[in-house]
Amino acid sequence: MTDWLYRTPPAFHGKKLFRLGLSSNYGIDEAGVRTAIDRGVNVFLWTMKNKSFRTPIGEILKSRRDSVAIIGYATLGWFGWGVRKSAERLLKDLKVDYLDTYLLGWLGITSSWTATTEKELLHLRESGKVRAIGCSIHDRERAGKLAASSPLDLLMIRYNAAHPGAERDIFPHRRADSPTILAYTATRWGKLLKRPSGWDGPVMTAGDCYRFQLSSPHVDLALTGPASRAELEQNLDALQKGPLTPEESQWMREFGKKVHG
Repeated sequence: MTDWLYRTPPAFHGKKLFRLGLSSNYGIDEAGVRTAIDRGVNVFLWTMKNKSFRTPIGEILKSRRDSVAIIGYATLGWFGWGVRKSAERLLKDLKVDYLDTYLLGWLGITSSWTATTEKELLHLRESGKVRAIGCSIHDRERAGKLAASSPLDLLMIRYNAAHPGAERDIFPHRRADSPTILAYTATRWGKLLKRPSGWDGPVMTAGDCYRFQLSSPHVDLALTGPASRAELEQNLDALQKGPLTPEESQWMREFGKKVHG
């Protein structure tokens, strides 16, 4: 079970990480964040909006920085100077010397991969202000090309039972075990948690969605954004079941196709 729950991805320079990282997108409160930490979560997606993260994450960064991974997220990254300033703001906000990984957010929509943004990302990595660079991206074909030939250390991609296309468009193009793969949108924004018309079989839970992601040998980490402590605990409890069985994988894929329509 330890091999299932933990991984040491290349992008994180030897840190042993719990495979389900925490995001604050849906409003988990400070008590929920503390629960996540108590249960072993040590990967956190940080934006300037993470108010519930501020105190508990600040505390663990002071006490055990070497075992915690912070993924800094640049909400806007169209120009080199903006990429640099966003990283500097995140560092100042966190009161740390480096970010474990720094991501351009939603490549092609709120950020761009150009000569100037690439240059600034590489400079940040070479300076030590960030240890790894990456991007979040929905364009699978482009992500496959970046996986095959780019200096990016990490790709944050959509991958779930309704959208398994990364298995065809991204995973086969990785260079050995790089870039590190961080999966998100596990529940397809909640649609995988609802019974579609004409479906009589079981319906996936959020925990099932995370197990689906992490059962792929190509997925290093996944992100959860629970709205409450109860949701967080349910998601973490579900991981104790381990990887999907062949039977579970089959029905989840069939269910995902039905949800996708």
